[in-house]
Amino acid sequence: MESQQQDSPLAVRKLKERDPQGITEVISFRGETTVVLPRNRLIAACEFLKSDAELDFAFLSDITPVDRFPVEPRFEVNYHLVSLSRRERLRLKVKVTSKDPTVPTVTNVWPTANWHEREAWDLMGVQFEGHPNLTRILMPDDWEGHPHRKDYPVEGYR
Repeated sequence: MESQQQDSPLAVRKLKERDPQGITEVISFRGETTVVLPRNRLIAACEFLKSDAELDFAFLSDITPVDRFPVEPRFEVNYHLVSLSRRERLRLKVKVTSKDPTVPTVTNVWPTANWHEREAWDLMGVQFEGHPNLTRILMPDDWEGHPHRKDYPVEGYR
């Protein structure tokens, strides 16, 4: 166990020290690290990763929702973070159900999240609680549904 802890990226070790219950899983695959968090720990983890001078994850490069239909929890929301000063990447993942596909907005941490969250909502239907302007960004305002969901009809609604 000790050697695993030493092999973990600094960000993972510091997140675990800060909030031992705040990480549900750590996935390492092909040199990439993903930290799975409960949705109620997302904001605190993001604020910490950005503000900690040693970590310096000041750049949110993308937010990507994934539809795992018919599996529950159905949706994953992936946050791709970059520490430019350390030349390091980290992915945060939050899983939410089809009955409550809601995560808190991270626009107060990274303002660029505004556009990413609007796209995720528009195409996949994930809600971002507290978002300042959660409106369509790619689809027309009168579009019905969220076309990237796996259960969306191929020819659209009629």
